[in-house]
Amino acid sequence: MTAIERIASAVVWALAAFTVVFLLTPLVVTVLVSFGSSAVFTLPAPSWSLRWYQALGRSRELWPVVATSVQLAALSTAIALGLGTLCAIGLLRGQFKARDAIVTFLVSPLMLPGLVIGIAMLESFRAAGLRDVWASLILAHVVITLPYVVRTVYAALSLFDFTLIDAARTLGLSYPKAVLKVLVPSLAPAFLTSGMFAFLASMDNYPISIFFTDAWTKTLPIQMLQYVEESPDPTIAAISALLILLAAAVLVTGDRLVGLRRMADL
Repeated sequence: MTAIERIASAVVWALAAFTVVFLLTPLVVTVLVSFGSSAVFTLPAPSWSLRWYQALGRSRELWPVVATSVQLAALSTAIALGLGTLCAIGLLRGQFKARDAIVTFLVSPLMLPGLVIGIAMLESFRAAGLRDVWASLILAHVVITLPYVVRTVYAALSLFDFTLIDAARTLGLSYPKAVLKVLVPSLAPAFLTSGMFAFLASMDNYPISIFFTDAWTKTLPIQMLQYVEESPDPTIAAISALLILLAAAVLVTGDRLVGLRRMADL
């Protein structure tokens, strides 16, 4: 390795280390603040305590909001998995020229600012006469979770050999059984990966949900913002720490069941 290559390698590693530290520092600070005993955001904490997590357990406003977010995320993820899988199969097996354009269109919600998508859907729902809060939230969250499913399942299907289904049928299986025995197990990592990230995207979404909630139906990010505005204490740090734990649990689960390298390849 030449001197220039060694310098370039050192610069790349330094930039990578700086990026990791830059991204992880706010998360570490949030977790540390959540375990402090002070009633304000301060580090180092005067002492360590679980008082803010205990406050979460006593909160009467938080848990109904958490239940709403979990139900909304689970339902929108399930719908996105069904629709996204059908879209991916149709795009891959269909015979038409606009395939790449449709794939780009389906993943476009990931490229646009959330506020732009939220305003566009708000105007569209009003024009269509849709006023129900739950229906609006579910449709909106399906729109933002569908790209994760379509992109991941489409990539997995492009690597699948469909002649295996024909081979299974020659061995006596019907077409539905061949799909269940051959195709579904091959797509299981893609289902798991896209489902986990779609669920997290729904749980964490604020810029779109804010347009469709009301005083009786709120999602967790909106309730967190209300806490920041009305009572900015480390309770919000405790909630954030639990969300960080949820994301870490999803990654660990995906690593155990699929493997992070295979998830990244999808």
